[in-house]
Amino acid sequence: MSDSGFLQLPEEPIVTVRTETNRGHSPETIAEMCVDRIVSVSDKAPQPIRDQAHMFKEHLKPLVLFYLKKAVQSDRTTMYNLLVENGNQEAAEIIRRM
Repeated sequence: MSDSGFLQLPEEPIVTVRTETNRGHSPETIAEMCVDRIVSVSDKAPQPIRDQAHMFKEHLKPLVLFYLKKAVQSDRTTMYNLLVENGNQEAAEIIRRM
């Protein structure tokens, strides 16, 4: 709270909304969202600090993306096996081809 007793709101937005049409978010979009939450730097920070933070974000994004894609692949394997075990071979094949 400020000295005047009123809550001061941040100048930058607190919430970011991203939407897709007829699909969920891609691993690339989710990786970007993740990295944006992990690494942030004030526009008022010294230029070398901002440069370092932006460089770190660019190096972190492919790593996060790699593991997100592995998670998707692993989940599809789990779904495939579950569908096969329950006699849904046709649905399992659809999942496998995704």
